[in-house]
Amino acid sequence: MRRLVRVAIDGPAGAGKSTVARGLADRLGFLLLDTGALYRTVALAARRAGVSWEDDEAVGALAERLVADHAIELQRTDSGMAVRYRGEDVSLPIRAPDMSLGASRVSAVPRVRTALLAMQRRAGEEGGVVLEGRDIGTVVFPDAEVKFFLTASSEVRARRRFEELTLRGEEVSLADTLAEVIQRDKADTERKVAPLRRADDAILVDSSEREVGSLIEEMARVVEARFG
Repeated sequence: MRRLVRVAIDGPAGAGKSTVARGLADRLGFLLLDTGALYRTVALAARRAGVSWEDDEAVGALAERLVADHAIELQRTDSGMAVRYRGEDVSLPIRAPDMSLGASRVSAVPRVRTALLAMQRRAGEEGGVVLEGRDIGTVVFPDAEVKFFLTASSEVRARRRFEELTLRGEEVSLADTLAEVIQRDKADTERKVAPLRRADDAILVDSSEREVGSLIEEMARVVEARFG
């Protein structure tokens, strides 16, 4: 496999990007970079610092400080990827439902996106990576060698999210989870800065009724057919 191959996986919340990206990275022997985790960590840092997600100026300044301080680290682990904030493993706290909405809000702030963009590009510039997020193939690496846009119906995505949260012991309803998914989609697609959209050269993949293993294998074959 060529060293400089970058695989971009974009798509809406709940489409299965994290699971598929992790499996694809393992299948190809690539590194995994979950860029959405960076925005979630900024949202968490803002919450802990008492900074409102609606305060663009303060959130932007916070993100710039976090990058300057190297306060956010992405580390590969046996189970995928760990996210550290000032040395603390925050991989679970950033996955809370409110952090999903917080990430959507702070990611719409131009200064936040600019601050994290350089970090994302540094992490993936050498290639041999699978990057997943919402603007990888359109903004972060528009020249990525392979691009996928992974999606699923809002009902399927809400059910997956509901089951995930329930397994964690969180008390949520399916109706509320569906409303959250729809709200997140609206925020992601309508934001002025880097809205969620499918890149012109991205391969559309619908995971609604697909088994994860076969989906990963199909995507791996696409990469190998081009660069194997």
